[in-house]
Amino acid sequence: MGRRITRSAAGAGAGHARPPGPLLQDIHWAGERRSAIGVASLFFTALFVLDAGAGRLDMTRGALWTGLAVLVFVIVLPLRVSTRPGLLTARGLFVEHSVRTDSLVSIRWFDGVSQRMILRDTEGNRAEIDPDVLIRNPAMWRRLDTDTRTSIERGTLLCGTTALRRLARRIDREAAHTVFKVSGLE
Repeated sequence: MGRRITRSAAGAGAGHARPPGPLLQDIHWAGERRSAIGVASLFFTALFVLDAGAGRLDMTRGALWTGLAVLVFVIVLPLRVSTRPGLLTARGLFVEHSVRTDSLVSIRWFDGVSQRMILRDTEGNRAEIDPDVLIRNPAMWRRLDTDTRTSIERGTLLCGTTALRRLARRIDREAAHTVFKVSGLE
């Protein structure tokens, strides 16, 4: 009998089944998807109206504007990040990347126009996420923090403790800011 590997399990490594435990997802992703749809729709509408107003709209140009609007949507749509005990998955429209968070080898933080964290596990899997996802989702951060501690205890996490401390400080600052704001002390 052949063993069927689901898409998620395949991303986590052929030798691992899907880890048990609750699935935690980015609670803000649906709103970001709506925003991406809105941006692409606004872009399409502006191009369509400007072209129609200039009297140059035809089928070819309409198809071009539609294609450009779809491209804008694909670029603006954020990855859908989810975690389970021992597993982090970043899913886009066409790709899915999963890493074993309880056997991480490295975590790298990249600054720039958009900040990114790249996580790698002992099986060679790699996932890239926006650190803001973890800041906005405390339960996901706690899950990742617990799993990275397991990686440290096992001795697999060789590079990335500085990035984790940086993220923890940022999450603590955000939490303190929220407490002050809610209590009216800001």
